[in-house]
Amino acid sequence: MKPKRIAIIGVAVVAGLTAAYLASGGRESASPTVAPEPEKIAASEVLVASADLSVGTKLGSSNLKWLPWPADGIAPGMILKKDAPDAIAQNVGSLARQTFIANEPVTKDKLIKADAGYLSAILPEGKRALAISIDQRGSNSAGTLILPNDHVDVIHIRKDWRASQSQGTDVYASETLVQNIRVLAIGPNIEEKNGERVAVGETATLELDPNEVNTIALAQRSGTLTLALRSVADANAPEVVADKDAQLSVIRYGVQTFIGGRN
Repeated sequence: MKPKRIAIIGVAVVAGLTAAYLASGGRESASPTVAPEPEKIAASEVLVASADLSVGTKLGSSNLKWLPWPADGIAPGMILKKDAPDAIAQNVGSLARQTFIANEPVTKDKLIKADAGYLSAILPEGKRALAISIDQRGSNSAGTLILPNDHVDVIHIRKDWRASQSQGTDVYASETLVQNIRVLAIGPNIEEKNGERVAVGETATLELDPNEVNTIALAQRSGTLTLALRSVADANAPEVVADKDAQLSVIRYGVQTFIGGRN
């Protein structure tokens, strides 16, 4: 056999063997790609409300629970289990000073031990609670419209003795004393008449500054007080300061006019 033919046969044999090797899967298969495990976020257990809580709720152990919370989301005031493992037992009997929604963290400033009573427990530092009798005459219906935590303006209605004497008829004036006042409680004013306890008007307990307490207490002795309900959207609005010369309104012959203002 000629050398040239032998070389051709050898090349063919090598090529055939190579093809067979490749077809048999002799080449190493690629390793499957493995997705990296998601990074685990460190968490701490924080004290939360187990259900919705209203202002003044007296807490039991069922109202509180521990809930894992991302470490980077922990804010000052949150109660951590690692720092206070017996916090649930310690806070049983406390009052909620603010509303909570389910799973909301319980911060230290939103709870208070209620040894002295409900109102003193929820009253913010520096504030005073004053109960007033509300004028229920006319179209005022505060007992059905105004609820605790609503904000109101307090209006003073008094008889203008000087104008009444000069005009020979009863003249009454009204003035807005304070604005955007939070109502702490509201309910019927109970008095005893003929041996029976009956509801006469309404009593509202207001959250006031110390100087506002003096103003309201004095006004109640010289006239009657009524409340004007404010919109929720106006709760944080600045107070409207009326022109002093047009602040008093007068009722005369059943017609309302304004002192110093337009008729």
